[in-house]
Amino acid sequence: MRYFKVFYRTTFFYVLIALVYRIMGKREIGELSIIDFIVSIFIAELVAISIENYNSNVLLSIIPIITLVILELISAYIAMKKKKIRTKLEGEPSVIIEKGIINFKEMKNQRYNLDDLLMQLRNESIKSIEDVDYAILETSGKLSIFKKQDDPKSTYPLPIILDAEIQKEVLNKIQKDEYWLEKELKKEKIELSNIFYAFYRENNLYIIQKDKIK
Repeated sequence: MRYFKVFYRTTFFYVLIALVYRIMGKREIGELSIIDFIVSIFIAELVAISIENYNSNVLLSIIPIITLVILELISAYIAMKKKKIRTKLEGEPSVIIEKGIINFKEMKNQRYNLDDLLMQLRNESIKSIEDVDYAILETSGKLSIFKKQDDPKSTYPLPIILDAEIQKEVLNKIQKDEYWLEKELKKEKIELSNIFYAFYRENNLYIIQKDKIK
């Protein structure tokens, strides 16, 4: 009877957790944000405790799991709507390499050491840092790498507008201001509130409008 209870609970929670992660919409561990990772640890602990204590009421584990999933979905929805909250919860991507030069200050801020950087470059079959145009440490901890192109004029696309919010730091980086951006939007007859994503590359502004996304 004891073995049957353990088998039953293991099978039950296997199905439940598979369903939970389908609801959460996650695909890979590397894609999890900090909040998602914390929720995953809590769920794993709750399941392990429930299987060990097979004589306890299974609802004592199901209720907190469902509560965690609901909280995660609520926080994800709020983060999707409010960029400032999303930044507080998940952080922002960090430029680690720019035009072949390592940003040691940013590495220190992210507690990201040189061994980690070189290892991830090797995983992408990159032998030298000089071969990298840009390397960006994503909020998931994954390093996105852009190799140098044959065309020396090729540049990494810089996000100027994200979900209708102007990225002032990027404007400063490309030596532009909000007045310039306002003129460009007027020229295209596009309202800022209707912009899902806009980026600047090779002296051109590219815009993706919300109402054009299907």
